[in-house]
Amino acid sequence: MNSYTRMPPNGSQEQSPNHFMVLDAISRGVKKIGDIAKMTRLSKDEVELIVNDLKAQKLVFINEKKGFFGGKKIEVYATDVGFKVLESKKQELSNKSKYMQQLYETGNKAQLQSYMEDNRAWMPMMLFSGLINMVMFTSMMSFMGMSMTPAETTQAEAQGSESGTTGAEDTGAASDDGGGDFSDADFGGMDMGGFDSF
Repeated sequence: MNSYTRMPPNGSQEQSPNHFMVLDAISRGVKKIGDIAKMTRLSKDEVELIVNDLKAQKLVFINEKKGFFGGKKIEVYATDVGFKVLESKKQELSNKSKYMQQLYETGNKAQLQSYMEDNRAWMPMMLFSGLINMVMFTSMMSFMGMSMTPAETTQAEAQGSESGTTGAEDTGAASDDGGGDFSDADFGGMDMGGFDSF
């Protein structure tokens, strides 16, 4: 067995999905421990432990720079091996997601429940990576009468808030570009008395 697929070193399968979520965040260009923790919604301490595990397995490397005030600035990057291992796992999970969706669409409740229970540990990773849609996942859970685990709820909420706030952030950025001052706005042809009116 390739040692790179052994994650984490202590062999605990429950931690494996978190390792892949951290690796996925790093592969998307998130370099700082605090930012990785925010994105994955894992604790900073857990992210630090996972990054050390990933480094020991040569899936990431750490770049230490000196900060402006003498402190250390640590950035984490995925290695080529890390990218390959992640892509392989994402492909595997994508196939599982498609299979679950087929079972759901055919109404095969017993088989879906059994398959989902076998792969339950990976649901947060699948939600985090967008391999399963939050709406589809909650529909499946409802169909089976199952409740979400705290980790699944966290990732489902994260996916929902990302898709919900993207538009809001875009309009916020647009209003910043325009100065955000409504006094210059033209409301239906009515001059509201901005700087132009002087």
